Amino acid sequence: YEGIDAYDIKVDISEVTKENGVYKIAYKESMSTSAGIIEFDNTAKLVKENKEYKLKWSSSMIFPELRDTDKVRVSTITASRGEILDRNGEKLAQNGYISTVGIVPGKLGENKEESISKISELTGVSVDYINKQLSASYVKDDTFVPIKKVSASNNELKDKLLEISGIKITSTASRVYPLGEETAHLIGYVQAISADELKAKEGKGYSSSSIIGKAGLEQAYEDTLRGIDGTEIYIIDENGTRLKTLAKQDKKDGTDVKLTIDSNIQKQLYYQMKSDKGFFVVMNPTTGELLATVSTPSYNSNDFVLGLSQSQWDELNNDESKPLYNRFLQSYCPGSTFKPITGAIGLTTGKITTDTTFNYSGLKWQKDSSWGNDYVTTLTAYSGAKNVANAIIHSDNIFFAQTAMQIGKETFCSELDKLGFNEDIDQTIKFPLTFKKSQYSNSEKANWSEKKLADSGYGQGDILVNPIHMAMMYSAFVNEGNMIMPYLEYKENASSQTAKYYKENAFSKEAANEVRDGLIQVVENPEGTANDMKVPGVTIAGKTGTAELKNSSTDTQSGTLGWFDCFTVNSENPYLFVGMVEKANNNGGSHYLIPMIKRAISK
Repeated sequence: YEGIDAYDIKVDISEVTKENGVYKIAYKESMSTSAGIIEFDNTAKLVKENKEYKLKWSSSMIFPELRDTDKVRVSTITASRGEILDRNGEKLAQNGYISTVGIVPGKLGENKEESISKISELTGVSVDYINKQLSASYVKDDTFVPIKKVSASNNELKDKLLEISGIKITSTASRVYPLGEETAHLIGYVQAISADELKAKEGKGYSSSSIIGKAGLEQAYEDTLRGIDGTEIYIIDENGTRLKTLAKQDKKDGTDVKLTIDSNIQKQLYYQMKSDKGFFVVMNPTTGELLATVSTPSYNSNDFVLGLSQSQWDELNNDESKPLYNRFLQSYCPGSTFKPITGAIGLTTGKITTDTTFNYSGLKWQKDSSWGNDYVTTLTAYSGAKNVANAIIHSDNIFFAQTAMQIGKETFCSELDKLGFNEDIDQTIKFPLTFKKSQYSNSEKANWSEKKLADSGYGQGDILVNPIHMAMMYSAFVNEGNMIMPYLEYKENASSQTAKYYKENAFSKEAANEVRDGLIQVVENPEGTANDMKVPGVTIAGKTGTAELKNSSTDTQSGTLGWFDCFTVNSENPYLFVGMVEKANNNGGSHYLIPMIKRAISK
């Protein structure tokens, strides 16, 4: 029964009779198996021997048609797993082939130990492991003993291995990830099902040999992608002749998933950022299509399919740059890229207007002496009025600190809640991947001081924002105040007319357009903080941001995050970019990202 993955076995006794001291027990048995339900009627006999009742056993107790000389066999018709494609049909996860490197012991020759040592050196598999495989009880001189799986395209390694006596390389069907590191955090990988997963999936057609999605979209779309193998359970006699089919299930191939991702943008941004710790989220802000989701540094999905050695796994886990960490699903302090949100809230609620000005001078400010030694500081002095338009252009911390205070804590927090803060947005929009909530407070209630409220206005304080959520909020500046709903599954003929909004009227139309115009000037105005983002023939609105990660006013070790968020205005190819790089004080921060985005826009 184990061999046919039998479970939910039920026995219902229908009649008990006694004849010549023998009890006959008629019963109906049913079970679920890898090939479907098997049901049959059967009879058990109990015989009394030396005051004990014993079951009179024969193979027909297993299945009524099974004789002692017969065997039960299971044959599998393998189903294909659905493939994952980008918007242009390029394969991001496909059914292909890998190479299995093995040893035929009888052909190792006289220098067996030397050959094994060389195989170990080339494959990274220990000599002890190789010898253990070769000494297995089933191994004969002509047995192919698999040692290592390698990429089918790794011809250099395979050529070197084939120079060694006894090496044989075969081709094996496998899941393959053509873009490897470029899409690893998004696509994920598959591996053999674990015992715990098999137990959790009982009754869903999985077996101990099943492959299952373990991370990313391979895991999220498991039910769509997985193929259900066809299975037949049957009885054969001692000559191998098929006698009876007990259960049969036809195979069902998995369904392909086509994504909105543009692999050209994905690859270009990945290769420019791959040595840094950071992310990019690229979206069409008028449709909600996600065009790229990049997290760096990365890992290679193929390595998990081929099998990681303990040393490889330890290296990945212990790497200080955290290549397994999916940065675009986390939340971060947004710094000055949050100022447009504060400005739009102020304008929408009427707490400020386009004519509102604040009076202060210099590069630091505090409300009064009750703040002690705490000040709000800004980097650039400018001669124009201290209004929302100029404050966006010059990234004025003091203006947005005062704006937050003028909005007031209660209104500020309630407006942020309306934008999706503290909400499991991925569940609300049925997004396939789980991303971290955006927050404005580390505690359940925002028990802020005035200074904390002021700091929150320019994206510091306890403010943390998820990159996908940030893209959604910035989309409101494209869509007259409406926040777009992002998605990953490709839809034919997607347009702004078919788009769905996560929040309608997140900001008033007037507020959204005013902030948009200010963001255009951040790029267009010679004094704008992103003037180096100008692209000939394209109108771009953008915002730089440097988030300080300080645990105290004297902390100089935690570093900074460099953000740059931007979108094209009235473009035939609408793009919205949200990008971040860690340790921004070492590489120019926002301005380190700008050339990367310019190349992607100009591709």
